[in-house]
Amino acid sequence: MSPQYLYSNIIYNNDPFPQTDLYNFSIVATDNSTLPPVINAVEVYRVLYTTVNSSDSGDVTAMTTIKDEYQVKRNWMGDPCVPKVYAWDGLNCSYSISSPPRITTLNLSNSGWTGGITTAFADLNALQYLDLSYNGLTGAIPDELSQLTSLKFLDLRGNQLNGSVPAALLAKSQDGSLILRIDPVGDNGNEFSPKKKSSIIIVVVPVVVIVLLLVIALVLFRKRIWQDHNGRASDNRDSPVQFENRQFTYKELQLITNNFGKLIGGGGFGKVYAGYLENGTQVAVKMRSQSSSQGVKQFLAEAQNLARVHHKNLVCLIGYCKDGDHWGLVYEYMCEGTLEDHLRGKAGIDRSLTWNQRLRIALESAQGLEYLHTGCTPPLIHRDVKTNNILLNANLEAKLADFGLSKASNSDTSSCISTAVVGTPGYLDPQCFVTFKSNEKSDVYSFGVVLLEVVTGKAPLFSGSEGGHIIDWVWQRLARGNIENVLDATMQGECNLNSIWKVTELALSCTAQDPSQRPTMSDVAVQLKECLFLELKTAGSDHSSKFNSVSVSTGPILR
Repeated sequence: MSPQYLYSNIIYNNDPFPQTDLYNFSIVATDNSTLPPVINAVEVYRVLYTTVNSSDSGDVTAMTTIKDEYQVKRNWMGDPCVPKVYAWDGLNCSYSISSPPRITTLNLSNSGWTGGITTAFADLNALQYLDLSYNGLTGAIPDELSQLTSLKFLDLRGNQLNGSVPAALLAKSQDGSLILRIDPVGDNGNEFSPKKKSSIIIVVVPVVVIVLLLVIALVLFRKRIWQDHNGRASDNRDSPVQFENRQFTYKELQLITNNFGKLIGGGGFGKVYAGYLENGTQVAVKMRSQSSSQGVKQFLAEAQNLARVHHKNLVCLIGYCKDGDHWGLVYEYMCEGTLEDHLRGKAGIDRSLTWNQRLRIALESAQGLEYLHTGCTPPLIHRDVKTNNILLNANLEAKLADFGLSKASNSDTSSCISTAVVGTPGYLDPQCFVTFKSNEKSDVYSFGVVLLEVVTGKAPLFSGSEGGHIIDWVWQRLARGNIENVLDATMQGECNLNSIWKVTELALSCTAQDPSQRPTMSDVAVQLKECLFLELKTAGSDHSSKFNSVSVSTGPILR
């Protein structure tokens, strides 16, 4: 074929070529050509066969209806659950060898959806967790949701719903089989917008005024007592945070942590202790330091942000403590420590991560950060992205943690947010020192440094004969033309050099000096998915084929 000038071309074959690990493409100049070709991309697609069953047909039909109903613009294409690495954003599936994958979780909070709640949700028979909070949904709650026998959690807060809450849902909430979160209801206990007759207004208005005055007086009185108890007046930044999670007393935290006997971390905010709830669930308990004013601010910011974010790749808040001078947060325990621990061999960890594991951790961390930037309203800037704030559970699944420095962005996500320069040396965007501002691209820069750590195993700043910043070190090594010059020597197992090249190039683009040249976290997540797929695609092949899965024979090409 002869490519058209300044146009993309597609060649396809209705009869796929036999499966092989090697395809050759040649770019040859025509007889009358006087210039080298200008080619910026070559994409090759081939059919991959999978032994995993397709998603349950009923779930697929339901999700297709939901997608059409709300005009979803996410990556909702193809099978919702298969391949697992390309599962649709916002959902989790259960996988079994003997049965099709089933959708068990839908986290659709802050998706900008409008209209009524479609009854198609009721067709997801295996659904256990449904979060539709903080959208623009209107109308009544469908009775059909009561038919979801597996549903254990339903969050409908932050919408514009009206009418009665279905009796069956209320019954499940009362018997403890369902956690139901809705906006404050009316006097009858199950209506969002109770209607009163106009004739009652004459009586109600004076009563309401009196009640309001009493409430204000009570609040002022309680505030005065609280201030006296703490020995000083608190400003607005230090006011108590409102939560919907479980509230613990200080004595309960002492019991949970065995009198704070096992210290597992700490910082400017205070210390973190391991503990166990009464049902045996292991938790981490973070206690606010009473000696650090900075710790107070960070604690409040983390408390507020953890209470509003819900994503599988963000650490989950279980509860809190506001008991006199004792302020604490209780969140899920991540037994495998931090990504930094594994990359540096800390905390008794003597086995390095494989490239496959590193890629998965990087992707999951990127998805958590992407949610903060695009799934929260307003968007949330983490401002302290680093390997020490990426926690790992028993399955080495990654969750982003430590929201103490996080800051809400305004509605214009392209503009910077005025702030003091905060963060960790080595991860900080250099532009922050020039402008004293940070935005989503500042997080992207920090994540680029994390990716370089994943590839090299080195800290962002290091000393010695080749000391300096990891970005400069990688550029110097890559100038020699061999990606193996930057690889972590302790990395276990074999790996696909193509995927390592792509991750390294992605990391360097994230750390570009000009923020406008950096990708968004959505772009980063997509590219990391491609890298992981490339790695999984070649798993099981012999070592030589892994480095030559696609061979392109070319003449002079401008790069």
